[in-house]
Amino acid sequence: MINLNENPPFLNAFLEYLTGILNKSPNTVKEYNYDLTHFLKFIMHHYQLSDEQDIKKIDIHNMSIDTLKRITLEDIHSFLYYLTQTYHSKATTRARKAASIRVFFTYLTQKAELLEINPAQGLETPKIEKRLPKYLTYEQSKQLLNVAKSGADENKERDFAILTLFLNCGMRLSELVGINIKDINFYDNKLTVIGKGNKERIIYLNKPCISAIQSYLAVRPHDGVKYEDRDALFLSKRKERISNRMVQEIVKRELGKAGIDMNKYSVHKLRHTAATLMYQNGVDIRALQVLLGHESISTTEIYTHVDNKQVKNAVENNPLADGE
Repeated sequence: MINLNENPPFLNAFLEYLTGILNKSPNTVKEYNYDLTHFLKFIMHHYQLSDEQDIKKIDIHNMSIDTLKRITLEDIHSFLYYLTQTYHSKATTRARKAASIRVFFTYLTQKAELLEINPAQGLETPKIEKRLPKYLTYEQSKQLLNVAKSGADENKERDFAILTLFLNCGMRLSELVGINIKDINFYDNKLTVIGKGNKERIIYLNKPCISAIQSYLAVRPHDGVKYEDRDALFLSKRKERISNRMVQEIVKRELGKAGIDMNKYSVHKLRHTAATLMYQNGVDIRALQVLLGHESISTTEIYTHVDNKQVKNAVENNPLADGE
């Protein structure tokens, strides 16, 4: 939860703008608040406006607009350097914070008109090394599903359905946890999910998904379910909507049962697996973009990677390979 009383009014106004105008999700707004309060506390320390030595404990609720007007691009660079030196922050973390600062100052100058000069105008995004996504092979994916389906756990139908949806549809963790029974159209075999930025999209379900969901619904508890979670598809033992953490634990446990390194793979790696296997099986990159809910095709293009074995096979399959 965000404690608005600890924020200066201009920051709370920005958070209201994110929610009311840009329709950002509560989690996204929370991340913006975390990034920006850290930045503003650093500024107070940087300008020696607080005697508190622990930057995270600095009080910013009375921070003035005049202080914001002093901020320069060099100050923002100092903050990013501080993150590197103090927390050894990864480039991805610094890139996210830089993006938060950029959007914040754009709002202050163009929307709220509290500032005339945008100090983040020339702020560059820290360079991020592109890494190929880790994913399960087809054989590992089948092994994981087989182990989950044949398990003796009392919740095996639920856990098998969860893994089936992840590996067949490539949905996000938050999307799976948020599924309500009414979101499933069994007539057209499709599912409505709420993705990043509260954006709604349709995911079409194949036969294994429909079969797994129906098998789970046949044993899903009905009596004693928490009132506000009565329509939730996946329930915990306490008969309430399953949590993100519980799903992560289920995936980790089933990976272990299947003899797959639990530390190497995670829920998000199952999303990578679904996307990679579909792409390798001929799914068009644009169709994959829609399925995964990516705003930009460049995000989806990470799945166009090929491994060394594929490169070797490409050379071996050259029609001239048989020549003398």
